[in-house]
Amino acid sequence: MSELEKNLIKRVTVSEQQKSAKSSRTYRGFSTVDGKNTGFAKYDFDIIKQDLINHFHIRQGEKLTDPKFGTIIWDLLYEPFTIDLQEAIVQNVTDIVNYDSRISVEEIVVDTYEQGITVDCTLTFLPYSISENLRFKFDQKNGLL
Repeated sequence: MSELEKNLIKRVTVSEQQKSAKSSRTYRGFSTVDGKNTGFAKYDFDIIKQDLINHFHIRQGEKLTDPKFGTIIWDLLYEPFTIDLQEAIVQNVTDIVNYDSRISVEEIVVDTYEQGITVDCTLTFLPYSISENLRFKFDQKNGLL
């Protein structure tokens, strides 16, 4: 390499590119549940959703240090679906979503199907101001789908 080329390389500066909001990784975690990933690492939206799903997998009263933590839906699958039951589920889902400060709930629709209860949530991911619809199916035979 000539002296001129060496001097030119010294004078050239490359500015660092800023990461876009989409590529930054604010929230980090891992999950062994999702078989589609090649690794266990999850970031941002994926980890927020996985945290919410994990919360719905816990029956209320199962967590030793916090008996109010978890959902009541698992105990209500075989109960007659009344307006009072529907309101109790909506309140419980609202409490679960509000437990995570990264999410806020816009709308919750609770309904039944042949073998369980469906919960449709419209959620806003607060750090990103993005809304998304999620459907949780609590099945009597297969668990959370």
